[in-house]
Amino acid sequence: MGKFEIYKDKAQEFRFRLKAGNGQSILASEGYASKASCTNGIESVKKNSAKDSNFERLESKDGSPYFNLKASNGQVIGTSEKYSSTSAMENGIESVKKNAPAASVEDLS
Repeated sequence: MGKFEIYKDKAQEFRFRLKAGNGQSILASEGYASKASCTNGIESVKKNSAKDSNFERLESKDGSPYFNLKASNGQVIGTSEKYSSTSAMENGIESVKKNAPAASVEDLS
């Protein structure tokens, strides 16, 4: 079972990361000024992760594949780590689809 972790970064902004059942981080957010906005971001991930077209598949400057999860308005709500291959990235997307909808939320902030 996956879980979202809410935490504060060095700039004291709220962020979340989605972890798979094995503890691996599979999606990370931008910084939010308030915890409420961060929580809204989590709800958006839960809602938008079911639709494959919301996943934007990309390649970093060094050629590593990664993805963004976008809301219906086109705003990025989460970014993956860099992957070693396209198939590993696709597995990451499937993991977000599987883990996000029912993931619990843990507040570490």
